[in-house]
Amino acid sequence: MSTHVFVNLPVKNLKKSTAFYESLGFRQNKEFSNGKASAMVWDDNFWIMLLTHDFYNKILKDKFIADVKKVSGALISFSMDSPEAVKKFAEAAKENGGNYYKVDMGIPEDIMCGYEVEDLDGNILEPSWMEM
Repeated sequence: MSTHVFVNLPVKNLKKSTAFYESLGFRQNKEFSNGKASAMVWDDNFWIMLLTHDFYNKILKDKFIADVKKVSGALISFSMDSPEAVKKFAEAAKENGGNYYKVDMGIPEDIMCGYEVEDLDGNILEPSWMEM
């Protein structure tokens, strides 16, 4: 059995966020997208579901959407093929309205490379590569 991961993220502007994630290399699956949600596919097993605040709130019951520009709700990590791919992903984010930073873990980049990449709303993705 294959496991699929669907990460749900609240976004303020669905159209801009969809374009941002496409600039990072995700592709939109239009079959599972509408005016309230945009299904962004990285590969067969990893999708990010961008949800409008109204739609996301329907799922939360008695909770509120975190202002992830001020507090952290989650760090979404995923592997990439090389340190160069990680850096390219981070640069694409910055070029398209997001941002990135690097945390020095004291591990050489030829063993492990990762960046903290912020999307337009402040959600943090962690593309990474490790020598296995």
